[in-house]
Amino acid sequence: MTNSKKIIGIVGENASGKTTATEYLKQKYGAMSFRFSDSLSDVLVRLHLETTRANFQKLSTVLRQNFSEDLLSKVIAEDVTASDAPIIITEGVRRPSDIEYLQKLPGFFLIAIRADEKIRYERLLTRGEKPDDAMKTWEQFVTEGQQESEQKISEIAATAGVTIDNSGSFDDLYRQLDKLCK
Repeated sequence: MTNSKKIIGIVGENASGKTTATEYLKQKYGAMSFRFSDSLSDVLVRLHLETTRANFQKLSTVLRQNFSEDLLSKVIAEDVTASDAPIIITEGVRRPSDIEYLQKLPGFFLIAIRADEKIRYERLLTRGEKPDDAMKTWEQFVTEGQQESEQKISEIAATAGVTIDNSGSFDDLYRQLDKLCK
């Protein structure tokens, strides 16, 4: 790995704009992305299980309890190390163990993306990332935000070198990302 490789870890609550930011950085700057949920999705699809948020959370818990708390962090760090892309996005940081190995890599820095809770809920209903998103009630959204996998997000976000406010328009988000890349 060369020292010019930039590794951007993105932390943020559900529907805060992590994927939107990642897609923009991929399109405009040629970044490559690795999501913490990619390996979980691979397993769920292979087992012919629905890729619902609840199944992602259950599988993550089972794997971490039975193989190691930092299993997904190791997978992502290996993927990032093997990549020769000049800009790499690691999307979906949720736990301190998620960045344990990434922080040791040259060129790594963490950004937090934040958005108002009501805005995040409205986005969730329209984005269609998970099959059950469009039918989610406000109460379900709030309850999911209190799950174990979500509890450490604000703690990790507080350690980020940059915080992006994504409560506005796409253009507002893109301007902040462009500024970051410069």
